[in-house]
Amino acid sequence: MSAIACTPPLLSVERLTVALPAGSDRAHAVRDLSFELRAGEILCIVGESGSGKSISANAIMGLLPSQLRPQAGRILFQGRDLLQLREHELLALRGKDMAMVFQEPMSALNPLMRVGAQIAEALAVHGACPDAARHQRVLALLEFVGLPDPESLQDAYPFRLSGGQRQRVMIAMALALEPAMLIADEPTTALDVTTQAQILALIQRIQTRMGMGVMFITHDFGVVADIADRVAVMEKGILVEQGPADQLLNHPQHPYTRRLIAAVPQLSAQAHASSTDPTHPALLQVQNLRKTYVTGGGLFVRRRVLHAVDGVSFSVQRGQTLGIVGESGSGKSTIGKCLLRLLDIDGGQLLFDGTDIAPLSQTQLRPLRHKLQMIFQDPFASLNPRHTVGRSISDGPVANGVLRAEAERKARTLLRLVELDASAFDRYPHAFSGGQRQRIGIARALALEPQLLVADEAVSALDVSVQAQVLALLQDIQQRLNLAMIFITHDLRVAAQLCHRIAVMHQGRIVECGTPSEVFEHPRNAYTQRLIAAIPGRHWSPPTTPDP
Repeated sequence: MSAIACTPPLLSVERLTVALPAGSDRAHAVRDLSFELRAGEILCIVGESGSGKSISANAIMGLLPSQLRPQAGRILFQGRDLLQLREHELLALRGKDMAMVFQEPMSALNPLMRVGAQIAEALAVHGACPDAARHQRVLALLEFVGLPDPESLQDAYPFRLSGGQRQRVMIAMALALEPAMLIADEPTTALDVTTQAQILALIQRIQTRMGMGVMFITHDFGVVADIADRVAVMEKGILVEQGPADQLLNHPQHPYTRRLIAAVPQLSAQAHASSTDPTHPALLQVQNLRKTYVTGGGLFVRRRVLHAVDGVSFSVQRGQTLGIVGESGSGKSTIGKCLLRLLDIDGGQLLFDGTDIAPLSQTQLRPLRHKLQMIFQDPFASLNPRHTVGRSISDGPVANGVLRAEAERKARTLLRLVELDASAFDRYPHAFSGGQRQRIGIARALALEPQLLVADEAVSALDVSVQAQVLALLQDIQQRLNLAMIFITHDLRVAAQLCHRIAVMHQGRIVECGTPSEVFEHPRNAYTQRLIAAIPGRHWSPPTTPDP
């Protein structure tokens, strides 16, 4: 037994139950939840969206919304039941003894305050550090979390920082008073793989140095494999399995845990069955594509030129998927928008089925629009909330001359194709889960019978099991309809699972291109090697036949 296991719990959650409002899809957000967290350990809470992970964290911090109140149970922190404390007592604990890092730092940081002032405010609220020392403490915290040039960065506003830098500021704020417990709620989900690796390493380093107990909420088993001491798995508000990380990752017992682990995409390159033939002509040929953004150039503002896409060339055949991978700012999404001419390009050729669509005006391009369609990252933002699903899918064909009755009949067929219930036709987007909305987005893209699909981070926001379902659906549809597909992603594991060829982008250029086995097993470019080295859980291989 480890020394940590012998110490008394820092946090003990005992039979916690939190009810949901009447009319919800189940009675309780969390039911009979029990687990412990000790100082010096990292406990990962794993589960899909709606499993109760974040509700549990907010209940511990006393941050539940007014319509959600614990009905039963205890939350003992350092021996005190947090559910029995008054708000002013909880305020004294938050930040000082227990702190939280949120998933989206931009919504947690005040956009009108400089980041240094926000960290200093956390110190001032608890009367820590006299005024003279507070400034130095802020600089020390910014340096501790690995931010460059703290003296200048403290005066920046949150919108001036990258996602990874904002998350580091949030961590600095949470650590300002050296709390005994840190709760991290999906703090790396929206980050690039290399930034994610840096944040995970930072949290581990801080936890080791300070001896904190860390409750880390995630749906990524790769992250769990990298950092967890113990793991607790939640399904629909119920804790279904918990234990040491090695035991749970390699010998899962509960069927739900086994399903989650089985759905984790593997980096090992797969041999994809494909109808492509090197002798067949490419459906799409991109030659020396360029897109440049120019900002500034005023009287007192220096002109800045950004080469978002800088001389990119590739091709894709019918029935083939080309994956474009890279970090934020590498130019991936810009390429996708250029291919569909949603952005004007500054040079190069876009040969679609032998026709260069680059010089065409929007009017000239209109007859070809239905052949090139896009699946967006956020289906909720791309669907009209005031239109039913049936109308959203059928409006495109109607705009292209198809009779309304025929377009609606086809929309119902497409809903069956993407495995949604017939009742979906008359419902609105808000009534669906994220995975279901993504299926609706796929159906809408297919309504115009395209020959080329561009999927821009189409599964990045989905839980691992829903992601696996959508990827399988895309593969099945591609084989049925012989579609060419451009799949844009920052998740190399997903690219390895789905794509026939991979193009790695860095600073607007393709630095490496080849089959998944060539790129992932024998990477030649230093940037590709860094991306692969940063993949969470890359040294962990899920059991091929999980224990019954």
